[in-house]
Amino acid sequence: MNQPAHLLLVLPCYNEEEILQKTNQTLQAYFGELLQAGLIGSESKICFVDDGSRDRTWALIETICKENTNAIGLKLSRNFGHQSALLAGLEHHAGQFDCYITIDADLQDDIRAIENMLLKNREGARIVYGVRDDRSTDSWFKRQTAESFYGLMQNMGVPVVFNHADFRLIDDRVLHEFQNYRETNMFLRGMFPLIGFRSDKVFYKRLKREAGQTKYPLSKMMLFAWNGITSFSTTPMRMVLYFGLFNFFISLLILGYAVSAFFFKETVPGWTSTLLPLTFFSGSNMVAVGLIGEYVGKIYEEVKARPRFIIEKTV
Repeated sequence: MNQPAHLLLVLPCYNEEEILQKTNQTLQAYFGELLQAGLIGSESKICFVDDGSRDRTWALIETICKENTNAIGLKLSRNFGHQSALLAGLEHHAGQFDCYITIDADLQDDIRAIENMLLKNREGARIVYGVRDDRSTDSWFKRQTAESFYGLMQNMGVPVVFNHADFRLIDDRVLHEFQNYRETNMFLRGMFPLIGFRSDKVFYKRLKREAGQTKYPLSKMMLFAWNGITSFSTTPMRMVLYFGLFNFFISLLILGYAVSAFFFKETVPGWTSTLLPLTFFSGSNMVAVGLIGEYVGKIYEEVKARPRFIIEKTV
């Protein structure tokens, strides 16, 4: 008979005062069901990570921890970002639990999928990915951009799981190996598949947000996607080479046109020598330098090796 798992549920929180109490009530009730079903042990915990919130989120976390013995609170010294908040909750408790599940505090990811995650873990899966099988609740624009993002990442060789965000289960062995990945620019959706081990998927439908506002508007989503691409793939740099070759070919065509225009007296003096470099090389050079600079900037951040998060207080 399989023993109940000691589970740590990690929730990053940023300005979630409107929904936090509701989230805790829902999780406490569901934890009770999992306990009765023998899927988790009595030492299982819920960890709320305050990622530098500007509202009453931390005060609510302190209250929740006082009222619930299975609640843990971590307060980061400032806003380090969603990925760092997830990492803080995981690494701070490494080696203390059998398995760990990360989920957003708004609970749009269906918590009912946790039961299947635990069952998959019992069957031997060390990583279980929560995968959306229905995007009907998304707008057309969000659905198209999200699916295009996952397709683009896979085409560039980034090992992402299609339609998987950060709702996943990992066991303690996976977390131990993950701690060897020390890069500053983190894209967890691509990092965990790199670790290997046996994995599985659990499918679920995303729910509507009950209160508060999304912390990932379009601008942040695009920045997150760009960080994922440049952190895992050198394809954009290779595209600079292709772009340069294409420009060279086009410049030969324009060279032929410019020379013919010169001989047929259709130009003014200096037109040919001015047109060619301004038309092609200035713009293409700026694009190339900017893209290479993005990678150099990431190298600069990695070399500094600054901490990915700082925990100010625990409850």
